Amino acid sequence: MSYAYTPGLKVKRVTIVRKARILPIEGKVLVKEGDVVSYDTVVAQTHIPGDVEMIPVAAILGIDPRELPRAVLKKEGDAVKEGEIVAKTSSFFGLFKSEYKSKKDGMLSLISKVTGMVGIQDFPQPLERYAYISGTVVEVMPKSGVVVETPASFVQGIFGIGGERHGELMTIAKPNEVLTEDLVGSECAGKILVGGSLVTLEALKRAEEMKVTGIVTGGINSDELTSYLGYEMGVAITGHEDIGLTCVITEGFDEMAMANHTYTLLKSLEGKLASINGATQIRAGVIRPEIVVALKGSKVEELRKDEDVLAEGMYPGTRVRIIRQPYFGGVGTVKLLPAELQQLETESWVRVMSVKLDDGSVVTIPRANAEIMEE
Repeated sequence: MSYAYTPGLKVKRVTIVRKARILPIEGKVLVKEGDVVSYDTVVAQTHIPGDVEMIPVAAILGIDPRELPRAVLKKEGDAVKEGEIVAKTSSFFGLFKSEYKSKKDGMLSLISKVTGMVGIQDFPQPLERYAYISGTVVEVMPKSGVVVETPASFVQGIFGIGGERHGELMTIAKPNEVLTEDLVGSECAGKILVGGSLVTLEALKRAEEMKVTGIVTGGINSDELTSYLGYEMGVAITGHEDIGLTCVITEGFDEMAMANHTYTLLKSLEGKLASINGATQIRAGVIRPEIVVALKGSKVEELRKDEDVLAEGMYPGTRVRIIRQPYFGGVGTVKLLPAELQQLETESWVRVMSVKLDDGSVVTIPRANAEIMEE
């Protein structure tokens, strides 16, 4: 199995990280531009409308739908409680009575004399948007959200699962060491574990038991990932899995040693609080899993002037990662960039590049098969 990713994987010791914290529907922004916020600061909030249950009350009472408004004891918009009589009727001079009692708490949202249906809607659920990273609010979008900015160390992975979490970084394995369950102890609770070339299924389960916040490692076996989740991953966005931790894979599927520069950076940040998010999307609108460590004392204005966006593209000496088979996951340095087109086995003509991999071998691949690694 191979996946194609959009170039631009970032591993940066110091950079400017900006995060838009947007509500799914309009609500209230709780901070203003210039405010300094912590990762757990609530910056905006709203209420998500509850689900509506449609009940055939007219049929239950045995009346014509046109009679329903007279039978309902409440008005649209009124609150109802579980077990409360919502509608009732009587016939034959009150000898025969029928009634309907609500089966849940909610709000009466609809009384239809056309269909005879009554709608009871769950109460709106509050939704809060946290800052996620500690930094400064640099933009406010009224009723929608904010943008938070901070100087930070920033590492992107190639694949991840699990949503936004926070914890201290803790190195527990070398880059080429398999991350097994025996490495995960009670001291790992609340930590983001770093290291290894492969995280095993047993280690993932053990990490959940130990209440580990997250794992950052080189590789993962796709079959064991399926076993861990209980279903096969599709190609849609990840990050919403119902699991107890977040996992970021930095290299690819199966056993792959974590790149040395990635490991060295994360190890140097051991003990620092990090924000981690496993959300991944490999189709249009690429989203990459990430680890962010906000840095205090760095000068944002100087970083903004020097920020490297790799606008000039690849050149000999550029560090790249190969993102398609047969060399998927390989990391190396661009050696040659021939200007002329070359024909592939598929008979298509493309521009190619020569890459010297970290193991010393040299391979020739289409330029589209590699992504620049920002350092």
